Amino acid sequence: FKLSVVEFYEKGERSAREVGAHFAVDHGTVRKWVASYEAHGVPGLAKKFSHYDAAFKLSVLQRMWKDGLSYRQTAALFDIRNKGCLSDWERRYETGGIDALTSRRKGGPRSMSEPPIPREPQALQSDEAKSREELLSELNYLRMENDYLKKPRGLNAQATSAQKAQVVQALRPLYPLDDVLKLSGLSRSTFYYRQRMSQLADRHAALKDRIKAIFEAHKGCYGYRRVTAAIRQLGQTVNHKTVQRLMVEMGLKSLVRPKKYRSYKGDVGRTAPDLVKRQFTAQAANQKWVTDVTEFKVAGEKLYLSPVMDLYNGEIIAYETTTRPVFKLVESMLNKALSRLGSNDKPILHSDQGWHYQMPAYQRQLQKCGIAQSMSRKGNCLDNAAMESFFATLKSELFHPNRFVSIKSLKDGIDDYIHYYNHQRIKLKLKGLSPV
Repeated sequence: FKLSVVEFYEKGERSAREVGAHFAVDHGTVRKWVASYEAHGVPGLAKKFSHYDAAFKLSVLQRMWKDGLSYRQTAALFDIRNKGCLSDWERRYETGGIDALTSRRKGGPRSMSEPPIPREPQALQSDEAKSREELLSELNYLRMENDYLKKPRGLNAQATSAQKAQVVQALRPLYPLDDVLKLSGLSRSTFYYRQRMSQLADRHAALKDRIKAIFEAHKGCYGYRRVTAAIRQLGQTVNHKTVQRLMVEMGLKSLVRPKKYRSYKGDVGRTAPDLVKRQFTAQAANQKWVTDVTEFKVAGEKLYLSPVMDLYNGEIIAYETTTRPVFKLVESMLNKALSRLGSNDKPILHSDQGWHYQMPAYQRQLQKCGIAQSMSRKGNCLDNAAMESFFATLKSELFHPNRFVSIKSLKDGIDDYIHYYNHQRIKLKLKGLSPV
């Protein structure tokens, strides 16, 4: 049965969801069977009852982290029956190391079993009195009952008619339809009605596929508002509430931003007035710039990022990274930003009261280029909210969801993300356009 489902899917005529509806199985199960078949052939479709040791579990987790594989891809690669155990292994390893991956005996001590009750001689006589056809019919019924109870909804007394119809459809190729319907307590008319309803195409099927494609293309960084804007850019009119409801149904949730890093060293040098006054908009490029420094921790080391954002379109026009928060970090960033100015451009450069921005060398460079310096009030991060918002977005969409093994890999990831942020990632306040 699994092989027939896989072969039907590989024809390429229908999606996994449509194939699942046709065979009355979940579309996620269809994808799991296809991945197992592509990785291991027909043996990958057989039931597996395996015991995994701690070393094997750790090697699976390391491969998954190294190649950035999903749970489903990892399970297919290592021929693991249940992908759900991978999240359990990962959680146990992060809390207790390799010792936590060692399998433990489940449940309490086994109690002595009750002695078997001897069968009544009358039962044996009645079985002996039955004909071969009667015994075969009884055996077939017991097999059907056993298969029915094995189904996920077979033991659920509160199962709906639609759920029962799915079970009946799954057992229909193996047993007579009338017998399965009698066992499930479902009438024939109700069964065929549910069949027709399940075969009707979902009116939002195409929209769901498009939502999922956009969500996965941006690695879960888009919420329903940006997904709606992206769909409208493709020429399809859709209500944002519909997109939100469908994303909830499909379990697509954008990344949640954790709390940001804050640091303040007190007065160091001369401060400047707040010229921006939380007016984070500009009428043209190179009118208002904002900057700040943020910190990342990877493998016991730190990486510091210093970008400059143009408030006209939110573009990161220049940035610099170093492993130490030295003045060279800000100085190099400033030189890159100044190289983009024309002869008549005199922007305001806003920052917090960090010691880098109070250095005489930094302030002299701004005065030399005719740039007005602006600073947030002491201990008030809201005065530089535009830059803080970018840091929150960067960390929630790049740093926290991914595993970086070294400072170099993180630096490469930041380079790629800033290019994506400037050229591809759309903003609602830009009417669905990217900054560039």
